[in-house]
Amino acid sequence: MADVTEKKLIYTKLRRTIVTGRSKPGERLNPRDLAKSFGCSVMPVRDAFQMLHQEGLVTIKPRSGYFVTHLTLKEIYDLFDLREILEMAAAEKAAGRITDAQLEELENIHAGYTGEDEASLERYADENRRLHCLIAEASGNKELAKAIGRIHDQLARFMVASHADQSMMAFGHQNLINALRTRDTAAVREAMYKDLNDAREKTLQRVIEEGGAFWQLRTHSQQTVQTE
Repeated sequence: MADVTEKKLIYTKLRRTIVTGRSKPGERLNPRDLAKSFGCSVMPVRDAFQMLHQEGLVTIKPRSGYFVTHLTLKEIYDLFDLREILEMAAAEKAAGRITDAQLEELENIHAGYTGEDEASLERYADENRRLHCLIAEASGNKELAKAIGRIHDQLARFMVASHADQSMMAFGHQNLINALRTRDTAAVREAMYKDLNDAREKTLQRVIEEGGAFWQLRTHSQQTVQTE
């Protein structure tokens, strides 16, 4: 069995290359080449691929190999729609149940996001995930929190590609936390909707602008259109 620490380290490095965009959607990942670069056997690399597969970041094709998961633009839209449905429901439930301790934890989550380097951008995505999952946990529904976490895993690389500046991100989240402090369901819904909508608009705009030739949108007529 591969050493747990070694496997975790390899997983972290591979995840960073995907989330920060150094490994592109559809790119083939060669376990032997990666094992050589890491100075390890193939087994911990394959174990890391399995972990990334569970997050929706790596696609495993029998007899073909491992690939960075490619999503169509339509699938990204659908993930954001599903995220809105689940997180609005979580926010409603959390409004009347969140504790003071959970509110304080929310206040402190983004203290580490300070730069534009890869580590900071990856941390931004992880901390954004933590904030939204903690709100979902405050709803009292653990399965809802897990489902939201899985969506954040799939969207992480696109959120990084569209990273907002620190002040904009902090402002939106602070409004959400302030609303949760009031325990006013309507205020929480409004703040959550604005946070989600701002993130969706900025992310989709950046995805299309920076990788338009890469993303495909399938229209209702099932005719594939290449974005410009």
